[in-house]
Amino acid sequence: MKFLHLGDLHLGKSLGEFDLIDDQRFILNRIIDIAKEKKVDAILIAGDVYDRAIPSEAAVSLLDSFFCGLSENNIKAFVISGNHDSDERLGFGSALFEESGIFISSKFDGQLRKYVVTDSFGDVNIYLLPFVKASQVRHFFPDEKIESYDDAVKCVLEHSDFDGNARNVLVSHQFVAGSADPVLAGSEHIQQLSVGTVEKISYSTMESFDYVALGHIHSPQKVGHEHIRYSGSPIKYSLSEVNNDKSVPFVTIGEKGKVDIELIPLKPKRDLRRIKGELKQLLKSENVTDTEDFIYVILTDENIVNDAMGIFQQYYPYTIKIEYDNEHTRSIEHVDTAAFAEKRSFTDLISDFYRQVYGCEITEDELLIMKEVGREAGVADEAD
Repeated sequence: MKFLHLGDLHLGKSLGEFDLIDDQRFILNRIIDIAKEKKVDAILIAGDVYDRAIPSEAAVSLLDSFFCGLSENNIKAFVISGNHDSDERLGFGSALFEESGIFISSKFDGQLRKYVVTDSFGDVNIYLLPFVKASQVRHFFPDEKIESYDDAVKCVLEHSDFDGNARNVLVSHQFVAGSADPVLAGSEHIQQLSVGTVEKISYSTMESFDYVALGHIHSPQKVGHEHIRYSGSPIKYSLSEVNNDKSVPFVTIGEKGKVDIELIPLKPKRDLRRIKGELKQLLKSENVTDTEDFIYVILTDENIVNDAMGIFQQYYPYTIKIEYDNEHTRSIEHVDTAAFAEKRSFTDLISDFYRQVYGCEITEDELLIMKEVGREAGVADEAD
């Protein structure tokens, strides 16, 4: 059996003010081309299909087009929901889709759903485990001791019809860790990962499968074993991914115990790059290249450049953000914040910060806004 492993498509996501639908369409079309070239039997999609629970019309249309492209080429798709997906919206029409070879498990209903694909060596069992919380699993197994996500997933697997002598593939969207936590790409909404808490699942819970297709972490990597891995997101979704090469795992399962994994590079429609230097140097004709890429700019000019964004977007229309790295910004970074904050009021701290950054006094209206933010964040005792 041959398949491609995808995850974290985040259809409908934006980068800065720019819509990524065209970039996502480009990469999904490339994935269909790879699937045809490699003559794969199926594509596994490990959750976070959409970027938000209520996806845009364009995102839904793009997924529909992708599924149609797979079906037209007799390529099956096995899809689960992630923490960003709406169970109901992703699962809509799933019973009808199965007639076209599109199999979706969007909500855990107490059973680990299994599909069987047959090749020359016999059956391959594909298990679909959508994103689950410990509380969801407790609902179906009230007599089991479930105190963590690891307990929850173990419980689900123990109550399945798993046969260790067969060839088995698991598709899952959870925070699975090896001896160390997986390397984050930076665009995963880290507050949802709860690194080091009950959401962490040990890779040993899943190591009996012949291949584990994981989603949730955007940086491609193995976890504990070569056959347990995150595919990573298909394109870059944050500045921290500038040097993160994207790929799609092409997996071949032979007879029991024989698994081959090839990482096929994915080249985006527009790359994400960071450029640094003085404005005049960066915009010299010989230095302006690949102008359609997404660009983060770090200016080293000592003086603020008026309308820097407008200037850069004349050369790089997809400039996302401009920051400064100069004597002024470095002096702010080196402030001893602990000593600076000691025995000082919230109002004094905010006023001093505003004065250092903007060179003027904060207004009463602006201070009221900052106090409200401080109150919501729990860092301003005197905000009221």
